[in-house]
Amino acid sequence: MSRIVLSILVDNTAGVLSRVAGLFSRRGYSIDSLTVGETQESGISRMTVVASGDNQILEQIGKQLSKLEDVREIKELKQGGSVCRELVLIKVHVEEADRQSVIAIADIFRAKIVDVAKDSLMVELTGNQAKIDAFIKLLDDFGILEMVRTGATGLERGSGDIADYIDD
Repeated sequence: MSRIVLSILVDNTAGVLSRVAGLFSRRGYSIDSLTVGETQESGISRMTVVASGDNQILEQIGKQLSKLEDVREIKELKQGGSVCRELVLIKVHVEEADRQSVIAIADIFRAKIVDVAKDSLMVELTGNQAKIDAFIKLLDDFGILEMVRTGATGLERGSGDIADYIDD
């Protein structure tokens, strides 16, 4: 199975997220991660979709997405040619004796402690998938109480910008 990360510029209209997600569900494609947010251009949003499948399925996903009327541009964010990150918030159970160990792990990963309670710490970390997976694995021994991940988002490297893809 291969993995693809697509950066999709869409018109920020009612139902666009539903139409994109519906395309995946109608065809039985799975979405590993989906993030959406406004861009600096009024009326344009950027979706970052991570999907897995064989090469034929991944090629078909791109073709089907390009047929949607709200889709302005689709870019594959290739490793090395783009920067992809995700955010994770993790609430970890800590006894007083373990508190410094969790803080030390957070420091090594350049994570931030964003909440402190008597028996827990909440940690925020931004990074690539491998970094976040490694961080979670280390914190798992302490007891993860709750966790949320945003999913991947990213941009292509270089000086190109959204204006290159928007019709005036």
